[in-house]
Amino acid sequence: MRARRKSRELRALANRTSEIRPNDILLFCTMRNEDVRIPYFLRYYRELGVDHFIFVDNGSNDGGAEYLAKQPDVSIWSTTASYKKSRFGLDWLTYLQMRYADDHWTLTVDVDEFFVFPFCDTRPVRALTDWLDSSNIRSFGAMMLDMYPKGKVTDTPYQRDTNPLDIAPWFDAGNYTISRNDQFRNLWIQGGPRARVFFADRPKSAPALNKVPLVKWSSDYTYVSSTHMLLPRGLNLVYDEWGGEKASGVLLHMKFLDTLGAKAAEELSRGEHYAGSAEYAAYAEGLKTSPELWCKWSEKYINWRQLEILGIMSKGNWA
Repeated sequence: MRARRKSRELRALANRTSEIRPNDILLFCTMRNEDVRIPYFLRYYRELGVDHFIFVDNGSNDGGAEYLAKQPDVSIWSTTASYKKSRFGLDWLTYLQMRYADDHWTLTVDVDEFFVFPFCDTRPVRALTDWLDSSNIRSFGAMMLDMYPKGKVTDTPYQRDTNPLDIAPWFDAGNYTISRNDQFRNLWIQGGPRARVFFADRPKSAPALNKVPLVKWSSDYTYVSSTHMLLPRGLNLVYDEWGGEKASGVLLHMKFLDTLGAKAAEELSRGEHYAGSAEYAAYAEGLKTSPELWCKWSEKYINWRQLEILGIMSKGNWA
């Protein structure tokens, strides 16, 4: 009911959903002022095998929404309504997922998140979803892995339509904590450079890194908190399996580029993010006092197999 009410806030800039075919893989995303990131984001996910993109733009003024509206495989809605009062964009996406995503494999990600899964260097995402279908699995988990440069975050400007991994290929390999959320049955993962640097004095307040970005959608599903957990609760059981572990992936999180300072300032002035934009307040302060995230324990990203060896993701029993 809430999603249906919030749908009145949406205005279609380009609606090409009539072109969606029954087996298409869809991607859903909310954004604001991300024009510099959009071209490579689209290229990455097109190459991965996404068939159609559905965006909600929350009042951008940098030309990104207009650029997306011209893309042949994109449908985009716009709103200037409160991001916070829409459950941080979830109500807008829930409505569009109810309308267009039923019985489709659906990726829900931010424009700074890049999905990595087992064998992604040789197989498209459809190979993964076909295997999940054959295994009667409807959801696939991915830990968010914060990537960062060696040196100051502000040292190297990010150029439009370039791979951010070229600038920020480093990550924390092991400083993660895991607890179980008994209410929603998901694992709660924290740590990485955000806990180590920005929330060093209060690591339990660090952002959650557990996500369930890939789901065989049904019109009665909904995300509860970002993509950290869903209803029905069974969709959150993406790691444990009797006699072993389930296959899982990673979201390479490319927030820590030179664009972060301006983004943090904008979001602090808007006050539209969770807990009074406390996360962006920590970024703004941290960039002043400790602008380097790299340390002697940092690992440089090679490929998904490296992440499996480190225990950050798993191919499970998918051969």
